[in-house]
Amino acid sequence: MTEQMILTDETGEIAETGPDWARLEAELDRTGIAVTQPLLTPERCAELIALYDRDELFRSTIVMARHAFGEGSYRYFADPLPDPVGELREALYPPLARIANRWAARLGEPAFPERLDDLRERCAAAGQHRPTPLLLRYGPGGHNCLHQDVYGEVTFPLQVAFMLSVPDADFTGGESVFVEQRPRQQSRPVVARPGVGQGLVFPVRHRPVPGARGFRRVAMRHGVSEVRSGSRHVLGVIFHNAR
Repeated sequence: MTEQMILTDETGEIAETGPDWARLEAELDRTGIAVTQPLLTPERCAELIALYDRDELFRSTIVMARHAFGEGSYRYFADPLPDPVGELREALYPPLARIANRWAARLGEPAFPERLDDLRERCAAAGQHRPTPLLLRYGPGGHNCLHQDVYGEVTFPLQVAFMLSVPDADFTGGESVFVEQRPRQQSRPVVARPGVGQGLVFPVRHRPVPGARGFRRVAMRHGVSEVRSGSRHVLGVIFHNAR
């Protein structure tokens, strides 16, 4: 990983411990989502946007309107992942795995490996071989219906969406929308608007929420509100592979 690709701490790596990760975990516990400091430089964001038109980098393209998913399109990267995407996935996994394992302990669920390679091996054993990092593109009217990114039996509980476009300059509208489905209560909406280069960390499927009898699973779905103008690009970093 290089400083040209990503904003780093004084060691030249993404900080895996310390106050920032503690803050992110506290925000995830409090609201279900958390926004990082800018991790990608504007130059790297522009380079990632430019990858969208390189067909040889992708294994599949989804036009959302064809499947009633929304309006816009996204493309799943093929193996091997482009360096900046693979590096982000590798660097972010260990600190997120520590959070994921604290969540798993609260919910009585199996722990996740400490290394991404070991998670990939677990995915392969379950028949999940296809990489899931993706680039999303929305134009005017673009939106994404509420959903969960579950691709098979193995599901790592956290993912990160990096904003590559500049809000209010490259596009307007297009807020990230989350709905928490609380048992025996009305659903709770959450809206986020990260800046360029920031990562939005959120649950893939559910998160632990304290209750009167300990922690309980609370399901969350995510989507994108309508883009009113311009073009909105996002890099999604999902850690489990797909069938």
